[in-house]
Amino acid sequence: MTDTTALRVADLPQNRPTEFDLRPDAQALEALAQELQIKGIRKLRFAGKISAKGKRDWQLSATLGVTLLQDCVVTLEPMTTRIDEPVERLFVSGYAEPDDPEREMEEDERIEPLGDVIDPQEVMLEALALVIPPYPRKEGAELGESIYTEPGATPMTDEETKPFAGLAACPSGSLSPGTTG
Repeated sequence: MTDTTALRVADLPQNRPTEFDLRPDAQALEALAQELQIKGIRKLRFAGKISAKGKRDWQLSATLGVTLLQDCVVTLEPMTTRIDEPVERLFVSGYAEPDDPEREMEEDERIEPLGDVIDPQEVMLEALALVIPPYPRKEGAELGESIYTEPGATPMTDEETKPFAGLAACPSGSLSPGTTG
């Protein structure tokens, strides 16, 4: 996506919101899917507004709507995922990232430093990367349990590897304090 949608902060009106509606074309969606390493993107829309917040700060409020094509991590079959997600960013003048790497992150992850421009496309790309399911799973698809063992040995299940699984087999009250099973 090469066309820029950056808006100069100095040109934004203070008394009314600036609206935007981004709908990348098929070629841009294909390039974006490759960049994000997913099978495909059918539809993508990022629509909202940028409004003054106080005297020097700005707020971007939008909705990200996307239809993704991915492979199910269980069945490896193609699947479609629809996501509609609200997106909000607060561009704060005078905000600086902390120099101390040990300092905890800001509690409000919507806060961004205000620069000379606000780019809805950049916000859209970041929001999209964050909402893509890392392990998409078709409804009802479950991983089965695989049991491997040497020939002639009794296989051990995942349930039996849990530390207190043996207690489930003991009759209630068969272990009293001070005794070992």
